[in-house]
Amino acid sequence: MAEALISVVLEQLASITCQQVQQQVKLVVDVKKEVANLKDNFRAIKAVLKDAEERQVKEDSVKLWLDNLKDVSKEMEDVLDDWNTEILKLQIEKQKKEDGNALDTTKKKVCLCIPIALFKSGQISRVLFRRNIAQKIKDLNKRLAEIADIRQNFNFQYTKSGTELIERQKTTSFVDQTFGRVDEKELLVGKLLSKSNPEGQSPIVIPIVGMGGIGKTTLSQLAYNDKRVQENFKERIWVCVSDPFNELNITKTILGLLGRNVNSISSPLDAFFECLQKYIEGKKFLLVLDDVWNQDHMKWANLKLHLQKGAVGSKIIVTTRKEEVARMMGAPDNTINLKVLSDENCWSLFAGIAFANSNQDECRNLEPIGREIVKKCKGLPLVAKILGGLMCCKKEKKEWQDVLSSEIWELHTMEQHVFQPLLLSYYDLTPMIKQCLLYCVTFPKDHVINRKVLIELWMSQGFLVSIGNKEKTIIDIGELYFDDLVRRFFFQNFKKDEFGDIEKCQMHDIVHDFLQYLTKNECLIVEFKGGEERIELPNKLGHLTIMFAPKGRFPLSFDHCQRLRSITTFNCEITSLSRELILQLKCVRTLNLSDSDIEEVPDEVGVLVHLRYLDLSENRRLKKLPDSLCNLVNLQTLRVDGCGRLEKLPEAMGKLTSLQHLHARLCRRLKKLPDSLCNLVNLHTLRVDWCSKLEKLPEAMGKLTSLQHLHAQGVWGPKLPKSIARLKSLRTLDLELGRASGEALDQIGGQIER
Repeated sequence: MAEALISVVLEQLASITCQQVQQQVKLVVDVKKEVANLKDNFRAIKAVLKDAEERQVKEDSVKLWLDNLKDVSKEMEDVLDDWNTEILKLQIEKQKKEDGNALDTTKKKVCLCIPIALFKSGQISRVLFRRNIAQKIKDLNKRLAEIADIRQNFNFQYTKSGTELIERQKTTSFVDQTFGRVDEKELLVGKLLSKSNPEGQSPIVIPIVGMGGIGKTTLSQLAYNDKRVQENFKERIWVCVSDPFNELNITKTILGLLGRNVNSISSPLDAFFECLQKYIEGKKFLLVLDDVWNQDHMKWANLKLHLQKGAVGSKIIVTTRKEEVARMMGAPDNTINLKVLSDENCWSLFAGIAFANSNQDECRNLEPIGREIVKKCKGLPLVAKILGGLMCCKKEKKEWQDVLSSEIWELHTMEQHVFQPLLLSYYDLTPMIKQCLLYCVTFPKDHVINRKVLIELWMSQGFLVSIGNKEKTIIDIGELYFDDLVRRFFFQNFKKDEFGDIEKCQMHDIVHDFLQYLTKNECLIVEFKGGEERIELPNKLGHLTIMFAPKGRFPLSFDHCQRLRSITTFNCEITSLSRELILQLKCVRTLNLSDSDIEEVPDEVGVLVHLRYLDLSENRRLKKLPDSLCNLVNLQTLRVDGCGRLEKLPEAMGKLTSLQHLHARLCRRLKKLPDSLCNLVNLHTLRVDWCSKLEKLPEAMGKLTSLQHLHAQGVWGPKLPKSIARLKSLRTLDLELGRASGEALDQIGGQIER
């Protein structure tokens, strides 16, 4: 992670001395020299980072050194982002004066130099601004020099990390294949279809017990998706439980999956239980409780009691690593104890992935070493997949031998044996992809991850940098990163669209545990359990996820979290945001407050100038967005899907010069889009599906020269503006045929892909 941070900072620093503008603001005396020293120190440190990151697992002193380096790197990134933001603001104001009408919103790489004339506008004090930046650079350089000196004590090996992007390739068909579980699947399906119920129990519990990574969830999925099982149950519900076991949250999740709006139910647990009983009464259901750790019989008995209204034949599958959990749930006769795979099944799974793109000679040459590597799997299918994904692009015998003899297999500090192959695969990633993977820990376990949303989130954090690859767009690079993580089996359970592209995915719970292990004190998931709770957040917290926050004001304060980069909420009932809270989020890049109950966004949101991603979707009481939102010159993605009371967007949205993705689906009271929207020449995606009161699209839409995806399904206003014919970048067009202008569509139809 440190190496990726340094790569980004080095690229930003390189532009401080750029010569692309003839008239420049000269930096304060000696600062140019400081910048040069800063770059030298960063480069020297970067050369040893691969060795340092591998040694930190077993050497606490190295980990501390890396933590200090990350602190300086993040602070430097903030300083440069401050500078870039001010320059961008001044460029906008200068263009506004010159043009008076249209803003030059062509987002180019911001050069860290600026014409003197811009400072005469009076918007900022030239001297104070330069001195402030200069002093911060000097202070950071002093700290970095100390870190660079200390590195000599560790005798790090100098290595060069690969930064080449692999080209996109179709993932192997083995992604979804399983081996050696035919008998177990038939046994489980038989139990699910069985009408035998000697003791009159309903529902019947079927525990699946086995160590982590052995395939409990996969076996459950095989049975859950079996056609015979689908036809046997009226309702099928899948809930990831994990730890702790919270009856309220589990009940909310079940109701949500059954289509019930849980926000309309009063808070007491009994109210949710009563609703659950009504919904399942008389229905034969299959409930999967995945990854259960709870051994408290009272909690389980309380939940099970309210599931007894289902029809006879209802079943509950429970996956757990603990036999005590299976016994506590009272189903010893129905328990399936899952065993490890045989060596041959493990080899078949590994080889099918590792040799997917190899010829017969390569397979024969590498098979002896490969079989030794497979012994490291110890019968765990997850490990076989991960190692297969690691080896599939390695063709040299030495590369395979290096994996077999790696010191990582001897580490005894790892929390789980299965973390060792994960660590091997993690170290094999490029620095930028490591950051992207680590960010995925901000999602709760078992969360269904949307590929396009994930890439936009990576972009908001600055993880998608086109270093040495200027021909590819940022989104293209995000697609490459995603594909690499898919190939290495960090993702699973893929849902594909009609074109065969991955649309959604999930992470294995052990992969999630592994990422939490790597990001201690930097990424945190806070789950509210009801009642008053006092939660202390780490000072160096970078990413925070909040789950099940109760109805009311935002439940946490961030006054001492100076490096917070993202806040994400899931299944929360937040109704309001205080001005004081917003002002504590000045370094935040990603703010996701979707699916809450927020009525108003404070004007102070306009000071969050570093914000790149704002998601207010499914806040059904939100009526308007503050005009100050248009001050967010770095904002790349805005999502307001499902804000049913939202009547309009701010008129000055044309000032959002960096905006690339605008999602406003299902805003049923939205009547018009602001005309200034057509000034957003960086806009790639516009979604206004099912905005049923939308009267028209702006006449000047043809100015959106970068627009690639336009979705207006279910919009019944007048015909499309003729200027749509000028959208030469358009690749996806989704419209109601009855309202489309045939002439306009004929002119652009040749370039549309979907």
